[in-house]
Amino acid sequence: MPLQHERIALPTPMFLHCARFYQTRSCRFSAMLTVSCIVFLLLVSSFPQRASAMYNLTLPGQHPNPDHVAQDLHRKVNGSIWRREMLSKEAGSSCMTGNPIDDCWRCDPNWQLNRQRLADCGIGFGQYALGGKGGRYYVVTDSSDHDPVTPRPGTLRYAVIQTEPLWIVFASNMLIQLSEELIFNSYKTLDGRGANVHIIGGGCLTLQYISNVIIHNVHIHHCYQSGETNIRSSPTHYGWRGKSDGDGISVFGARDIWIDHCSMSHCKDGLIDVVMGSTGVTISNNHFSHHNEVMLLGHSDDYLPDSGMQVTIAFNHFGKKLIQRMPRCRRGYIHVVNNDFTRWEMYAIGGSGNPTINSQGNRYIAPYDRNAKEVTKRVDTAEGDWRGWNWRSEGDIMANGAYFVASGQGVEVKYEKAYSIEPKSAAYIDQITFNAGVLGSRRNNMGKWTAGNNTSGGDLDANSGIFGDYEDDYSGSWRPCSAHSILKTFLTALSLFLFLSFK
Repeated sequence: MPLQHERIALPTPMFLHCARFYQTRSCRFSAMLTVSCIVFLLLVSSFPQRASAMYNLTLPGQHPNPDHVAQDLHRKVNGSIWRREMLSKEAGSSCMTGNPIDDCWRCDPNWQLNRQRLADCGIGFGQYALGGKGGRYYVVTDSSDHDPVTPRPGTLRYAVIQTEPLWIVFASNMLIQLSEELIFNSYKTLDGRGANVHIIGGGCLTLQYISNVIIHNVHIHHCYQSGETNIRSSPTHYGWRGKSDGDGISVFGARDIWIDHCSMSHCKDGLIDVVMGSTGVTISNNHFSHHNEVMLLGHSDDYLPDSGMQVTIAFNHFGKKLIQRMPRCRRGYIHVVNNDFTRWEMYAIGGSGNPTINSQGNRYIAPYDRNAKEVTKRVDTAEGDWRGWNWRSEGDIMANGAYFVASGQGVEVKYEKAYSIEPKSAAYIDQITFNAGVLGSRRNNMGKWTAGNNTSGGDLDANSGIFGDYEDDYSGSWRPCSAHSILKTFLTALSLFLFLSFK
């Protein structure tokens, strides 16, 4: 019997649903569900291979009109910027940044007493991700990960495999060195606010055939290949896993996923992969650096279910020493909006398999290499084939010779109608992306975990963790360190150095 989270290539997302039903009902299919699957397959097989992303409804949870989602995002950004300007004029200052996600929760001085409000602040295609909203708070008190089959209570692995909704927080600053892939179950929020949490090692995070996950405010880096062993994926199932790719976050056949305010770098394969019929994904407010193939969206040119993939990439900072794939798209509808691209070595946005790429209000700063000024790259595709692909740039700022090669015929009127609210220009990029990456690494004094009105857990100190006053390479000034914190930081750095030297 296949494990719930095994990598099994199935013809359509409906079959993924059928397979999950098969596993959870002890090998019994109801006649009604079987007929439904067959009818669904017949309908999907009748769609033209080149159907547009707007009408190719191949995935559960796929939005029927992605342009409306993009327009709604612009409306929220414009509203946040307007409120910031109005409040600044009236009071002389404002906590508002113009970033609709941050303005949704950070202006509340007591936000830590209602952490689950974050789930109401999503935008774009992943805005319906509930995470662990409505569930209990689970406090990670143990940073170890010694046994991927029998994880100990208090560890992160024990939390993410549970079947119930959980809002996962951290008792203190932590370096979590994964022994194997960390396989999530549905309805989980990873909330690193108030602690300096680093996740490294084998895997790292795998979101496979699940839904409703929020990953917020954690460092994910130095992830490498692992596997060829048994790993638990739920309280009642564990099974053999093949070798992982070494992605930072792998979204595989999943939907309603939101990745926000993470700092990611130095992984074996991609920092984020969204593949195999995943949809309803937002990747926002992250800081990416020191990596080759940053982000892959879509399994292959020939995998038709990815035509229904819908991903929003918003308010991110693509920083130092990135080479390519920001993102690299195969099929689907990709909305790239209000991001800051500060140089690349090969290209920023690439694609094949006729994806729709909608670039709006970004700032593209080209490298000094005169042969790498183009933002876009059609991968292994002749011009005669990609000339009709729908790739558009609107309100983007091109700096240092950057240029975007648009394509697509007869779409000008459509875009004028869909975006009657003009995207904010890249002049606002510094303001909107100022806090990209993990909060607390720059000028933000994030509060510690406290039970308060959060209904469970204890008043646990997040200011006395193993990382002391660690800052990443995107950080501002350092704070004074105590001798105790310096010693702990030195020991942690030494452990990480030895780990990387002998792995």
